[in-house]
Amino acid sequence: MPLIETVDLVKEYPQGSTSLRVLSGLNLKVESGEFMAIMGPSGSGKSTLLNMIGALDKPTSGKVYIRGVDLSTLNDNQLAELRNREMGFIFQFFNLIPRIDALGNVELPMAIAGVPRRERRERAAELLRSVGLGERMDHKPSELSGGEQQRVAVARSLVNDPSVLLCDEVTGNLDSKTGYEILQLLRNLNREKGKTFVIITHDPAVAQMTQRLVQLHDGMIIGEKQLW
Repeated sequence: MPLIETVDLVKEYPQGSTSLRVLSGLNLKVESGEFMAIMGPSGSGKSTLLNMIGALDKPTSGKVYIRGVDLSTLNDNQLAELRNREMGFIFQFFNLIPRIDALGNVELPMAIAGVPRRERRERAAELLRSVGLGERMDHKPSELSGGEQQRVAVARSLVNDPSVLLCDEVTGNLDSKTGYEILQLLRNLNREKGKTFVIITHDPAVAQMTQRLVQLHDGMIIGEKQLW
């Protein structure tokens, strides 16, 4: 059974008296432990597909399955629980809270989940050390470089030990050297921890560092290849 599967996935958005079709009958399988990229130009449907897989939006028609569970059968609370249990999200703009330090940002999802303070602080500190920020835990986002902020975001995405990490243009706000370092960090997490990664990108250099590349255009898969 695939970790993730989409079947005949369609997403349309109202546009005046008509509708804009963003995904057109898309079929995709992601196996557990994959390190894969979905690449395409702006407007190809990449982020929309990520939102469908991440249970952040609902398709117009078709199905999304996570570990064989049809997401359309779950209510909002069940979807939130599934996201919390199975998924971690890493975004282009980091999405850190400016007024709290790195440790607090990584702690936050555990605080929301009701994890006791001491346990969550220990877990957050351990994760920050694992991404090379052991000496920067008490720094606020404005005191960190772009690469360091993205490392905080990576640590935060791991706090609930998710099965899959969904990454939306994670290097888009970084210079090429720092972006390469972040991709290497993600590859190491894939190899050492067995985490599954789905990386949305428009950058061929990012795509070439992944194990499998799926190419999207106008909401359809137009090509796919195994890179290593």
